[in-house]
Amino acid sequence: MHRRVALLSAAAIALTGALAPAPAQATGQVTGQVTGQMTGQATGQATARAASAQAAGSALDHGPVGWSGADTSSERRTVLSYWTPQRMLAARPLDTPAPRRSTQSGPTQGTPWATRGASYSAPSSTPSTTTQGRPYAVRPVAAERAAEVLNNSPGLRWVDGGAVTRTVGRVFFTTADGQNSACSGTAVTSANESVVITAGHCVKLNGAAHRNWVFVPGFDNGRRPFGTWVATALLTTQQWNAGEDINFDVAAAVVAPLQGRTLTDVVGGQGVAFNQPRRRQMFAFGYPAAAPFDGSRLIYCSGRAIDDTVQTRDLGLRCNMTGGSSGGPWFAGFNGSTGQGWLNSVNSFKYDFAQNFMFGPFFGNEAMAVYRAAQNVGAQ
Repeated sequence: MHRRVALLSAAAIALTGALAPAPAQATGQVTGQVTGQMTGQATGQATARAASAQAAGSALDHGPVGWSGADTSSERRTVLSYWTPQRMLAARPLDTPAPRRSTQSGPTQGTPWATRGASYSAPSSTPSTTTQGRPYAVRPVAAERAAEVLNNSPGLRWVDGGAVTRTVGRVFFTTADGQNSACSGTAVTSANESVVITAGHCVKLNGAAHRNWVFVPGFDNGRRPFGTWVATALLTTQQWNAGEDINFDVAAAVVAPLQGRTLTDVVGGQGVAFNQPRRRQMFAFGYPAAAPFDGSRLIYCSGRAIDDTVQTRDLGLRCNMTGGSSGGPWFAGFNGSTGQGWLNSVNSFKYDFAQNFMFGPFFGNEAMAVYRAAQNVGAQ
């Protein structure tokens, strides 16, 4: 069996003030099984909520699994104070165990479905736009050549601005063994205006949920121009939760409002699409932190996606992003001028024999169920 390497960042910093996960309180049209992943400081009340949620969703076979993050104001203050600039800078990439062999035939495909991207109201602080221009262009090039570079990149710094510089960001969390780690994620349009899409292994790995989970949209060389957003609920596919099936390496986080405003009210939200055609032109983004990258800048890859013919049902893209880019978005229909598109996969893994290719899950019905459940969770 070919070994796969999941893309994850971590540093050996002991956990202090950790928050134990508990079941999410999903409301409205939440579809799927919501079961609590109870560890650490679980209380009797949280256990009762978990049992109730499991009983209510046990009849559904393909629904998402969810649990709570920092769901009180005091817990959120603790998480915010935990993530100092020094701890964020110390989150370094780490190879993780290869995901288990798939026991599923692949994501269930249904009717194509998509949302539109959301508009936003610019806050007082916005990312710097002083370096806008084509990536690494030393001298002017013809328009055709510029378009070719934009649409066929194995990995370059994104300097063209647009919505992607606000909606994509770094994710920070602490693993069960006390290591501070980093992934990437994307703010998407949603009913609660508070949903971040990322990879499944960026919320749970080796059977244990991560803690101290935050999203930093527009992260730029250590700066947090739009603030730090704390997760109140985390959800992933049933298949990733039960067996860490790489075909279903998808997750969502619901983040609390910041200073009275919701996430997409501040940064906007990308559209999201499910059950779309394969082998399309894709743009992948993320914050790779392993050499030759350092996690400080937004990097992108672009090209026509391929099908993984080795071991999974995933999509593939020529891309040299490294650890830390996990969970970063793959956009279909991406507009380089506006920086907007439809989120249609996420950075997930690489084969050790094909380090120049990134793979991401097909967004089928299971991924759509995670999104639909997340957008109906109260953001608190």
